[in-house]
Amino acid sequence: MNKFWIVLWHTYTTKLKAKLFLITTIIMSLLVFTIANIQHIIEFFTKDEKTTVAVIDTTGAFYEPLAAQLKQEKHDDLQLKKVTGSEEKAKADVRAGKWDALLVLSADNEQLPEAAYYANTLADSDTPKEIEQALQQLKTALATAKLGLKQEQIAQLYEPVPFKKAALEKNAKTEEELNQARALVYVLLFAMYMFVFMYGGMISTEVATEKSSRVMEILVSSAPPIQQLFGKIFGIALLSLTQFAILFAVGFAALKSSGQELWKFLGFDHLPVSTFVYAIIFFFLGYFLYATLFAVLGSLVSRVEDVQQMIMPVTTLVIAAFMIAMFGLGAPESSFITATSFIPFFTPMIMFLRVGLLPVPVWEVALSLALLIVTIGLLAFFGSKVYRGGVLMYGKASSLKDMKKAVQLTKK
Repeated sequence: MNKFWIVLWHTYTTKLKAKLFLITTIIMSLLVFTIANIQHIIEFFTKDEKTTVAVIDTTGAFYEPLAAQLKQEKHDDLQLKKVTGSEEKAKADVRAGKWDALLVLSADNEQLPEAAYYANTLADSDTPKEIEQALQQLKTALATAKLGLKQEQIAQLYEPVPFKKAALEKNAKTEEELNQARALVYVLLFAMYMFVFMYGGMISTEVATEKSSRVMEILVSSAPPIQQLFGKIFGIALLSLTQFAILFAVGFAALKSSGQELWKFLGFDHLPVSTFVYAIIFFFLGYFLYATLFAVLGSLVSRVEDVQQMIMPVTTLVIAAFMIAMFGLGAPESSFITATSFIPFFTPMIMFLRVGLLPVPVWEVALSLALLIVTIGLLAFFGSKVYRGGVLMYGKASSLKDMKKAVQLTKK
């Protein structure tokens, strides 16, 4: 066991001191800090910016109500400027940069407002959308006034239809809990997807690098393959947790300095603790499952350049699991989702998806966890044999058939 810790700490400290790790951690920390303060940053750069729209009101009756409607809706970044003269001159002023856009107001056959919007480009979709919404409100008010409807009748006409939703199952989540659970599930699924790709690939590359430098021949003779295999897996896992801890600390400090609470900012303040417990369990079991595969496949190649080709089957499994989970977000009760949640290679994502959104029976969760743990154990047993023989194989490895050759090599 002492040799396991030597491999673990060697893997951890080597990667921790690497320039690439330090640079990516700094960049990601800056990104987290920026996201946590994005609202303040946007306000800082846009507080003095206003979009000025020139308005030609051909009716003489719509400009004032429209300006009042925009003011009521608190579109402070949008400023209307009534102008006179021809449309061609106003369009020329827009092209020259005097105005950001031109709005021409007119009346239809029913004497209700209609408009034409002109700008140099239509890349800014917010401004015309805000104006269109305000004009729609103005048109509604004028149309109802023509019909002679009272204010109470107008309010009743636009009052939302009473529509109650209630779950009949005893432990079913409320709609608010479901919305928060979907957000958490999406975040965790994406994090697991990125985690496996980033750090799983790092394990494969680490094994291939040591093998290409012939250091592996010394290591494999001094430490049992199972200890060496899991020493690298746990070492990279510890490295990833270190990076996540740094990013979490940066995000927490940034949110606290801006006066926001972490769980409220993330929208997870109404989720039960069990959801987070399941998230941690499935997250790490999923990592160990795929990391074992990555390490085993990495031991079969002699050159770092061949790693991506060899681990392609595992990356395909991860992508498939992620795509199925994305489908499951909208249909978690589907029989297809239920069936795939018991397939060990999909369980970390799919079963967590079901647990997060549905009242899944305890026996189903226990069964999926048991299958997942047994699969990890079998992969570890078989993988240690492949690993021991694979690290001694040199030459080009291009297919999974090399596993058989690696196992045979361990028997010699």
